[in-house]
Amino acid sequence: MLSKRTIIGLIVGSAIIAIGGYSLITHIGTITINENYSLAVGDSIPYTIPAPNHTPQHMQITGDSFDLKLESPSTGLQIPNMTSYKDELTLDWVHVADGETKILIKNTGNSELLITGVLIRSSDPIWFTFDLMVITSGMVIIGFSMGFTLRKPKGF
Repeated sequence: MLSKRTIIGLIVGSAIIAIGGYSLITHIGTITINENYSLAVGDSIPYTIPAPNHTPQHMQITGDSFDLKLESPSTGLQIPNMTSYKDELTLDWVHVADGETKILIKNTGNSELLITGVLIRSSDPIWFTFDLMVITSGMVIIGFSMGFTLRKPKGF
């Protein structure tokens, strides 16, 4: 017969393992980010987009005037120097190799800059480790709760 604490431990540990497993599955593959950002006058913002091969990217920048620098992996889209633009710029490109696209945008106009886009990036490997730690925690909880079926430890 299982004790009350053992049953509670089994339920809680199983729930934690299920949450960790679901999170592990959702972190596999690419992540789509819908960007909608306003940049104040005189400010700049860097973007780093790690993405796998053949990943489409889209970004639209609207404002009075701005400078832009873009470096894409391999022979992809390149805007090597800070190039000035006015009114609106739409960037559509595809990663031709695994790697990071680095973008630097600086607002040089007299109004806010609106940056919108759909960016697809690789998931961060740290989430894999985090998810495994959550699953391990659930297993430890189940292990401790199973100890209550054999005997009641001192202090409980």
